[in-house]
Amino acid sequence: MANNRIILASSSPRRKQILEWADVPFDIVTKEIDESFNPALELRPAVADVARRKAEAIRSEVEEGAIILAADTVVALNNWVIGKPKNREEAINMLTQLQDTTHQVITGVALVKDRQEILFSDVTEVTFYPLTPRQIVYYIDRYQPFDKAGSYAIQEWIGVTGIKNINGDFYNVMGLPVSRILQEIRKLQYPLAGDG
Repeated sequence: MANNRIILASSSPRRKQILEWADVPFDIVTKEIDESFNPALELRPAVADVARRKAEAIRSEVEEGAIILAADTVVALNNWVIGKPKNREEAINMLTQLQDTTHQVITGVALVKDRQEILFSDVTEVTFYPLTPRQIVYYIDRYQPFDKAGSYAIQEWIGVTGIKNINGDFYNVMGLPVSRILQEIRKLQYPLAGDG
């Protein structure tokens, strides 16, 4: 693997798409890890710690000089972490709790290049309008958001029609706070599109 590339430690099609939109060349290398939180850490550093462990899991498979980018995204309501729904009923319950409230989307990010490591977490506040049970069921049945934290994707129908306000990075809600990531990648002396 070329050492002048970024290695995305994620199979998420949304993260892949965001990097493509940013004209960032990358390869994908992933490995399954235990994504449970370290109970000794507060929520934001715990999410970043999961991202760090995703990066560490593939470190031995990546050539020297490459930058590993790993991320983990959670939805939190009043410090309660809402994961991915196990089934339709759980998805409906999750969205019912999120409607007419403000919740946080937290993405932990790890950038690892040789012995250098940059860890951070980015937070976006999302407020939904009141949603009717019929709207929630329509979205769940049509879009099947069972692989998404909080049971929704902001770029789908529910985000287009149901979100009242966003405070923070839109792309963070999709799973990658890409503008901040690019700022941090530049610190690792990596040339990006538009840098000249």
